[in-house]
Amino acid sequence: MNFYAVIIGTEILNGRREDKHFAFLRDELAKYGQELLASFIIKDDEKLMTNCYELIKNDEKAVLFSFGGIGSTPDDLTREIAAKVFTSKPLFRHKMFEKDITEKFADAAYPHRIHMSDLPQNSNLLFNPINNMSGFSLENKYFFVPGFPQMAHPMISEVIKTYFSKSVKRFRYTLLAKTSENTLVSVMEKLPPQVELSSLPIFVDSKASVELSLIGTDENEVKSCFELFTKELKRLKIEYRLI
Repeated sequence: MNFYAVIIGTEILNGRREDKHFAFLRDELAKYGQELLASFIIKDDEKLMTNCYELIKNDEKAVLFSFGGIGSTPDDLTREIAAKVFTSKPLFRHKMFEKDITEKFADAAYPHRIHMSDLPQNSNLLFNPINNMSGFSLENKYFFVPGFPQMAHPMISEVIKTYFSKSVKRFRYTLLAKTSENTLVSVMEKLPPQVELSSLPIFVDSKASVELSLIGTDENEVKSCFELFTKELKRLKIEYRLI
């Protein structure tokens, strides 16, 4: 699966709040050998949110974790945009969520809070352990939670544990070589697409070096690819060390 995060919050971009979601989600996925394909921090802007969701929907392997914008104030746009993008249908009143809201807030559920129960059609509720004001999911692959980390993070932990906890073991080999990236480009071009390359140029004692790392699910294949680099470095008499 391709995991995406969409973190919605103008207050993060203008500096009024610090993002807490990216590092949490990255680390939670890593527990099961998974990793993010992309993460977006965006404003509460209808067009921008629509474009992000459309991009993710067009990836058949996508899993979305969307944080924020599911409340009842005018700047909470997530529910309506999610309905438009992922169902092409209007919002509907989710009866169980409506009941939860009215039981918690009684008369104060109206006229505003009750709209939190207007969800995309075919939504499933995600239990919120803090105050029972649910998030929701679509197709068990698009997940929408509040922006509050105290609420969102337990919800996302439970989602990942339930649907994506089948561990994927990945094997990594890394070296640091006293040369520039350019020296190894011809070898990089030989790598198969399933072996992921990370090449990081750095300066050590004011001299160009490169930290090169390979990762994949087939250990023998990753090791074989890694040896292409070590053999080339030895041929060129370039110093390197494994890290």
